[in-house]
Amino acid sequence: MTSKLEQLKQYTTVVADTGDLDAITRLKPVDATTNPSLLLKAAALPRYTELLNQAVDAGKGDLGLACDHFGVAVGQEILKAIPGRISTEVDARLSFDTQATLRRAERIVELYDHAGIGRERVLIKIASTWEGIRAAEQLEKAGIQTNLTLLFSFAQAVACADAGVFLISPFVGRIYDWYKKAEGRDFAGAEDPGVQSVSRIYQYYKANGYDTVVMGASFRNLGQIEQLAGCDRLTISPDLLQQLADAEGTLPRILTPEAGEPRQSLNESTFRWALNEDAMATEKLAEGIRLFARDQEKLEVLLAQRS
Repeated sequence: MTSKLEQLKQYTTVVADTGDLDAITRLKPVDATTNPSLLLKAAALPRYTELLNQAVDAGKGDLGLACDHFGVAVGQEILKAIPGRISTEVDARLSFDTQATLRRAERIVELYDHAGIGRERVLIKIASTWEGIRAAEQLEKAGIQTNLTLLFSFAQAVACADAGVFLISPFVGRIYDWYKKAEGRDFAGAEDPGVQSVSRIYQYYKANGYDTVVMGASFRNLGQIEQLAGCDRLTISPDLLQQLADAEGTLPRILTPEAGEPRQSLNESTFRWALNEDAMATEKLAEGIRLFARDQEKLEVLLAQRS
C-alpha cells in the first residue's frame, strides 16, 4: 500500500523543516525551511564544519554577516537536494524594525545572488509582527518573495494577505501547546486549536481569492498533519516525515476550498488590538521571537569562537 507520506504529497506540497541534508535526501521534500534554531543544530554537524569556517572568514569580524553567510551556505547545500525553494530567516532581533529587516533581507538575497542562486528559489522568512509584515510588503513589490513565520492569530493572517506576502507559516503545534497547558486537557483531530486555526485561515484565503500560500508548521503528532491534508503546503520535521513514510492506511484529503468569512482589512491600530485580545498569539509570538533571538546569539558565539 502507498505510504501516508506519498498520499499526502498528492494533495499538499511537502516541505522539510530541517537543515539535515541526510534527512532531506532520504525523504525527498519539494521545499525546505531553516531558522536560527535549525541552523544552530546544523552547525553541530561535522559536515558543516568547513562552511562554518568559511562563514567566519567571509564575515570579517561582523558576526551578523557571518551568520548570514552560514545560513546561505546551508541553504545552498539544501537546494542541491530539493527541486524547490529554501526559506532563510532574518535575524529575529530585528522583528520590530522594518528598515533593518529590509536591509538584512536584501543582504541575504544578495548573498544567494552571488552564489548563483536565483530569487525564484529563495524565500525570506520574517516574523509576523506589524513591522515585519510591512517589510515583507516592500520586499514583495521589489520581487523578493517572503515567508511570514511565527504566525499564531487570524489577525496576522489577514494582515499578511493584504500585504501580498507569498507564503505564511501558521504554527500548529505551538498553538496546541498553549491551549493544552491553559485548559489542562489534550486535543485530537478536528478539535485541535492549532488545526482549527490553520483551517480557518485556509478557508478565508480561498473564499476571498488571496494568492498567499498557507503552509502549516510546527507539528506535534501525525494527527495534526492528517487533519490538514489538502493545505497548500506543510513543513514537517524529519521524524514526523519518517513516521508518515512508514505509516500505511488511507489518508483522505480533509481541507478543500469552501465558503469562508468575508474579506477583512486591518490598519496598524486594529491589528495591534486584535493581537492584544488574543492572549495565546501575543504570548507565543513574543516567546518565539525570544527563542529565535537566543539561538541566533548562540550561533554568533559559536562563530566568534572560530575567529
